[in-house]
Amino acid sequence: MLLADGRLPAGGYAHSGGLEPAVRAGRVRNMADLEAFLIGRSETAGLVAAAFAAAVCARAARGDLSDLAGLEAELDARIPSSELRKVSRDLGRQLRRAMQGIHPHPHFDLLGPAPHQPLVMGICAAAFGLDPAAAALAILHENNSGAAAAAAKLMPVDPFEVHAILARMTGRLTLLAEQAAACAFERPEDLPAPGSPLTDIAAEHHRRSDVRLFAS
Repeated sequence: MLLADGRLPAGGYAHSGGLEPAVRAGRVRNMADLEAFLIGRSETAGLVAAAFAAAVCARAARGDLSDLAGLEAELDARIPSSELRKVSRDLGRQLRRAMQGIHPHPHFDLLGPAPHQPLVMGICAAAFGLDPAAAALAILHENNSGAAAAAAKLMPVDPFEVHAILARMTGRLTLLAEQAAACAFERPEDLPAPGSPLTDIAAEHHRRSDVRLFAS
């Protein structure tokens, strides 16, 4: 619950998960659009993040992070947008900083200076004694709730309706977490790689925007 809480001082509050450019482009205009956006996000970028968090958690739990560099490279390959790669690394660095103060663990020292958020999340989960499915579920909920919270600042929405969407999605996120955990011990190159090209394109446009509420 701590890892999935948007109030954790790990920087997630400054990001909309791609919702801001989607709203600006007119692709998300109402609650139905918002729900579709969150579902699409969870089943693409969310599943990728969950799979890598689960993989690192599984490896950290057995004390073997020898292929951490391979996981880093494979996650880079799954994020075509240089802006989104930067966002993932910024969030990873902030999450590690927060967790080193909350629950230090020697595995954090094995990460590079700017590790991807899902890799840090996997080590965080292992440090708490969680299994790969829990690591996957934590990052899915964190990513989903962060984008949903941004809706209140970007759209005229009823917060109760937003939370109703999140409640309806809990079963879907659990299934995605189980899917991610099922491949936790696979080779890095064999982990899931669903893409969302429009999100990558929107991120690059958003980076060049003169006026924006969120960093991404």
